Amino acid sequence: MNSSRSRQIAVLYGTRPEAVKLAPVVNELRRRNRDVPLVVTSGQHRAMLDQVNTLFGIVPDHDLGLLRRGQSLDDLLVGAIRGFSEYLDTHPVDAVVVQGDTTTAFAGALTAYHRQIPVVHVEAGLRTGDVYSPFPEEGNRKFITAVATRHCAPTLGAAHNLHREHVPEQDVVVTGNTVIDALMYTASRPVRIGDPALEAALQDGRRLVLVTAHRRESWDDGIAQVARALVQVAARFPDVTLVLPLHGNPKVREAIVPEVAHSPNILLTEPLPYAELCRVLSRASLVVTDSGGIQEEAPAFDVPVVVTRDTTERPELLEAGGGVLVGTDTTHIADTVSRLLADRELHRRMASAPSPFGDGHAAERVVDVIENMLSGRREGDVTAWTAALAR
Repeated sequence: MNSSRSRQIAVLYGTRPEAVKLAPVVNELRRRNRDVPLVVTSGQHRAMLDQVNTLFGIVPDHDLGLLRRGQSLDDLLVGAIRGFSEYLDTHPVDAVVVQGDTTTAFAGALTAYHRQIPVVHVEAGLRTGDVYSPFPEEGNRKFITAVATRHCAPTLGAAHNLHREHVPEQDVVVTGNTVIDALMYTASRPVRIGDPALEAALQDGRRLVLVTAHRRESWDDGIAQVARALVQVAARFPDVTLVLPLHGNPKVREAIVPEVAHSPNILLTEPLPYAELCRVLSRASLVVTDSGGIQEEAPAFDVPVVVTRDTTERPELLEAGGGVLVGTDTTHIADTVSRLLADRELHRRMASAPSPFGDGHAAERVVDVIENMLSGRREGDVTAWTAALAR
């Protein structure tokens, strides 16, 4: 490779979580000014994606424009492969960076592999062991692992998952999770809440529980059971406000709104911009969520997490004592949340659990991985961050 020219790095993402976790990488690439990031978005989550790009000062170089109402996973995958393929045909790049486990990430990795372009997988190695939970994310991330050139594992546990799958150790680097980089950046900035009712809830001094629900595998009845549990909690603790930003998917809304509509201390909002969500999270006493990202973010704010899923690819949260896995059974959720709201010592122990996901410098390590790969330098997973985790 000709080292006298700038290397072109395509960074592809399509959802808000991907944008949040890759924005620090894009900005670190730009800061070093040695590798030129070409930001390509699929538009899988349009409005929420635009909010994150604006927050981090990123203007995409190209948008595949894939958002279609009611499209299937197959439609999204085919569209992403076709669109990114056409982009790479006209924009030669030296590497492709994808994050996590979305359909966009899988399509980008596969398209790059077909052209023998190196793939750097950020947040590699997360596993539940159940290919249908979460769906389709568990399958997507295993597919990406099969074709990735470098694997940026956020934790030692994720790295060990990759080693067990016989990924060469020299291709795996423990970096920490870039979501903590993004969180620290966002928390350092002033945030204005657009919803007056939510701003009032943040100011009134009552305890606040943040709730998110959207997982595809819970569409049949799981999300409705979560909603019923919230109604029970709201009735038991009338002095607590439960804030529930509604996901944009109509199936999610149809499962939640009829169940909670008559509970006065359950506050429904539209989807919150990332900066606003961070502010609410920092103010919360407790989080009830099926989101992967919030499982990582909440411990950084010392907020206990109740995970409404049957499995989690982030066992570090549970091992550290900062979260508990409860599934989607109404009674189990309601009793667990109630216990955490009533038992101050239990709440204190969970809130004081260490955050296992990062120190705010993960993006620097990811860019080191990219530069070392493009320069032909090999590296194992024994880095300063790995050593710090092992102590």
